Amino acid sequence: MGSASREALAQARTAITAGIESTAGGELLAAAGQIASSPALASALGDASAAPEAKAQVVERLFGGFSAGARSVLTAAVRGRWSNSDEFIAGVEELGLRAESLANSSLSDELLAVADLLDRNHELQLSLGSKLADPAGKVALIERILAGKVSPSAVTVVSRLTAQPRGRRLDAALRQAARVAADQGGSELATVTVAAPLTPVQQIRLAAALEKTAGRPVKITTVIDPELIGGVRIQIADDVIDGSIRARLDDLRQQLAA
Repeated sequence: MGSASREALAQARTAITAGIESTAGGELLAAAGQIASSPALASALGDASAAPEAKAQVVERLFGGFSAGARSVLTAAVRGRWSNSDEFIAGVEELGLRAESLANSSLSDELLAVADLLDRNHELQLSLGSKLADPAGKVALIERILAGKVSPSAVTVVSRLTAQPRGRRLDAALRQAARVAADQGGSELATVTVAAPLTPVQQIRLAAALEKTAGRPVKITTVIDPELIGGVRIQIADDVIDGSIRARLDDLRQQLAA
C-alpha cells in the first residue's frame, strides 16, 4: 500500500473496538465484495478528492442495514485519503478480517488449516482458482467441503475470498488473511518453508528466536518444499530470511553468469 492508504487504514482501524458487533466482520467483507464488483462505486468511495460527508452519506444509503459498528468502520474508511480505489477495497477487506478476528480468536489458525488443505489438494485448488468457473459454484463447493470442519466465522471469510479473489491465489489470500488476524490478536505469523519437517524442539527454538526479533508472540506455520534441498526460508510480515541451499545455489549461478 502507498503511504496515504496506510495512514487511512490506520485511522479506520481505530473504529474497530472490543465492543463491536460479532456480525461486523462479515458485513465489512460483504461490503468489500460489493464495492469490488462495482468499479463506479469503488471509484466514488475511494476518491480522495471527494467530500468525506458525501461519501459517508453513500455508506448510510447503501449499507444502512449493517450493524452500527460495521457502518462506523466503513464511514471511517471512506473519510480517509486512499492512494487508489484498489487499495481502498483491500483496506475494507482487511478491516473486515480484523473485526472478524475479534469475534473469533482462532480465525488465524483456521485459515491456515484451510490453506494447508488447498496445498494438499491440487485438483481442488485448480477448481477454486478457475476463472471460467461460476463464482457461486466455487463458493458452494468450498462451503460444502468446510461444513462442520471449521467455524462458521472461518467459512464466511473463506467464502468471501473465494468469491472475490482480486487476482490472488486462494491459498495465498488465506495466508495473508491469517497474518492480518494474527496481528489483530497481538501476534506475528511466520511462514517457515523447509525441505523436511522440523522437529518439535526445532520449532520451539525457532519460535523463541523469532519472538525476540518481533518483540511479541510468533505463530509458526510450516510449508514443506523439497526443492529447497536444505536450510530454511522464513517470512514474517514483509521480511523474508532465505537461508535455503536453493537460494545459495541461485546466488552462485548469478555470480558465475555475471
